[in-house]
Amino acid sequence: MTRKLFLPLAAALLCAALFAFTSYDNKNAEAEKEVKELILKSYVNGAFNDLDPEAMRAGFHPDFAIFSADGENISKYPIATWADGVEKRKNKPDFDPAKNKWEHNFASVDVTGGSAAVKIELSHEGKLVYTDYLSLLKFDSGWKIVAKVYHRH
Repeated sequence: MTRKLFLPLAAALLCAALFAFTSYDNKNAEAEKEVKELILKSYVNGAFNDLDPEAMRAGFHPDFAIFSADGENISKYPIATWADGVEKRKNKPDFDPAKNKWEHNFASVDVTGGSAAVKIELSHEGKLVYTDYLSLLKFDSGWKIVAKVYHRH
């Protein structure tokens, strides 16, 4: 009698566990897709390929900053300053959009709940120029890029 109950119960538990993991993987895959789309629109195209400061302002949190080491200090470059610089660069008379094309590679995308970390490599004219580490948070309004550290090759 116990054996008759054990097998169906074990099968039900196994199915429930598989469903839970599949559901988690689907949610995680959707979150990774959302994060990649935001980075493409606001970061790769906004800050580099299209020089679109409005796309940058939409995808970056207002408190975003690029952090870099300056001796033993931390240097912060805020999004407002960066987006303004992108706008000025795009409006220069000698700006050539054809020479401003960047390739990207998502080296890793890690999403856990409402937090994400992305390693992205940016190349220009076939040469790796930057390896960037972006941190994102999911707000009520959606994903926002909140911080960046990077290495220039």
